[in-house]
Amino acid sequence: MSSFLFGFAAALLLTIGARDQLLVARLVNTMGLFALLAALVAAALTAGLMALAGDAIAQMLPVAAQHMLVAIALVVAAAELLWPVREQRPKEPTRSPFAAFVVLLARQWGDAARFLLFALAAATALPAYVALGGAAGAVVALAGAWALGDDLETLPLRAFRLTMGVIVLIAGLILGLGARGII
Repeated sequence: MSSFLFGFAAALLLTIGARDQLLVARLVNTMGLFALLAALVAAALTAGLMALAGDAIAQMLPVAAQHMLVAIALVVAAAELLWPVREQRPKEPTRSPFAAFVVLLARQWGDAARFLLFALAAATALPAYVALGGAAGAVVALAGAWALGDDLETLPLRAFRLTMGVIVLIAGLILGLGARGII
């Protein structure tokens, strides 16, 4: 159960203000419910694939290397969180749910939430629960973006992502130094 909750919290918190959440909020007026549907399918697919990848790679590594893998994934996630989001509003959306799905899939594949799901799946014994929790957390965050629409951008998203980036970076550094036996 804790694997599910960690995955849920990670995906929910790290999807707030992310590129995929902003895109869903910006597509609400042109695509309506199809934007939400494309986002939900992409979130479930990427959460499952990243958890599967984290588990598969962790099984090939000794325990000390697994801890270092988790630390590296956390540092990469922190870098993505600290990187400024400078997305422009789509000028000519195709209004195609499949095109929105593909763009969301590409944006989610390398975002901080999925890197953290990868790390959690590598660190826990229950990657399926991490995937389910991650998918559920991302669904809540993306449904919130769909419900808020253009109002999402009035929230202090940059400050929130910077705060989360610092927290994830500190966690990654502590795990990395612990894996090396320094602390």
